[in-house]
Amino acid sequence: MSTRNPAPTAAIPVGGIEQRGIERVLPSERTHVRIIDNFTMWLSANLVISTVALGALAVPVFGLGFWDSLGVIVLFNVLGVLPVAFFSTLGPRLGLRQMTISRYSFGWHGAKIMALFNVAACIGWSAVNVIVGAQIVTAISGGAVPVWAGILLIAVLTTAVSLYGYRYVHRYERFAWMPMAAIFLIVLFAAGGQMQALPTPVWTMAHVASLVSFGGAIFGFATGWSSYAADYNVNQPENTAPSRVFWLTFFGVIIPCILLESLGLGLTTVAVFGKAAQSGGGALLSAALQPLGGAGKLLLFLLALSVIANNIPNDYSAGLSMQVLGRGFQKINRAVWTLIGAVVYVLIAIPSAAHFNATLENFLLVVAYWLGPWAIILILEHLVFRRGSYNLADWNTQHKLPVGWAAMIAMAAGLFGVYLGAAQSMFVGPIAGLFNPPYGMDIGFELGVVFAAIAYLILRPIELRGAARAVTLD
Repeated sequence: MSTRNPAPTAAIPVGGIEQRGIERVLPSERTHVRIIDNFTMWLSANLVISTVALGALAVPVFGLGFWDSLGVIVLFNVLGVLPVAFFSTLGPRLGLRQMTISRYSFGWHGAKIMALFNVAACIGWSAVNVIVGAQIVTAISGGAVPVWAGILLIAVLTTAVSLYGYRYVHRYERFAWMPMAAIFLIVLFAAGGQMQALPTPVWTMAHVASLVSFGGAIFGFATGWSSYAADYNVNQPENTAPSRVFWLTFFGVIIPCILLESLGLGLTTVAVFGKAAQSGGGALLSAALQPLGGAGKLLLFLLALSVIANNIPNDYSAGLSMQVLGRGFQKINRAVWTLIGAVVYVLIAIPSAAHFNATLENFLLVVAYWLGPWAIILILEHLVFRRGSYNLADWNTQHKLPVGWAAMIAMAAGLFGVYLGAAQSMFVGPIAGLFNPPYGMDIGFELGVVFAAIAYLILRPIELRGAARAVTLD
């Protein structure tokens, strides 16, 4: 019997820590039957202050009005959540982690590159979240607790949960949303009466460019979960209804994203919060709850801890993605990789905190850049070329997986589209620069998706024909 797929023994916890990594969960081993966890998992992960901070970029960073920003928030969240909900249906169906599924498109070696991209995204998201939480801790203490100390505090608490794995992730996320929902309602009642519907700027090319660029940030935040989606329901029964998984995931992400991004947008329109709006979401929430005195500080502290719910899946999935890098990496327990990732994102977050708004804007757009081409390649593979059929027993057998050259070239084409359409503070692509010069209009993720889709639809049939001829010759 092969020892390459030690799934049964890997499921046995040691000291409460999950031992299973990316090994496929066989249908007979699945014990996670609470389908509502597909909703609460993502509800808790997004009902956090980082979501508020994103909405708070619309006015001070992108120079938008209220109603145009609200339209962008709704539209681009819908677009961004669709791949997340689709990929979540593959967890129960295949029993494989999300980045492992990439092997069926990108092949053994190509999936390693995508896994590295995902590790970078996981670490980046974690860094963004701890900065927001630390801002609040610093505000509560009146500056007595520096941002770096707040970052360390939140990182330690997050890692304490994420180390234990799948079961404990769901246990935490099942309830974490409840106090956060109550606190955000209090924020709304405290500041809602002071919010203003700022007028929409004149519809110039500069305004359209800002709308599209803000939309890219919204899309990047929502679709950022797509590279983790299947990680959190692989233990659910194989016959779990895909439609239920899809819609529970869809609403679990989109409800908190739309509501809290709108709250962040609204808080930036409160006149007395003018200075706080320039400092980020943490400072805004601090200003909103300040009139409540000591009770407000307690609520702020709990809000700072809300980022734990967002960072737990980042930390957990980073460890899984590291195991996709090869058998040597797979032999190292996922918890070890999770711990290493926590150390890395703390080292990144501390120096980045001083320029948070710019850091958040640029990071969200960069995430959207690679995830768009990657996601469309996996979606086309599933719907067009495999039509839902996978050789599941071969998930860890290199020579039975695709070579992956079609996916890698398509990914390169997508990234070339990103190059043409990107508009960052340090670089404006040739096509992006045609709109609203010299600042450009960021259409990097749109061009990336289109270029990757066209390339894959052309190249994947060629790769399949070559593989079929090789089998015939053998």
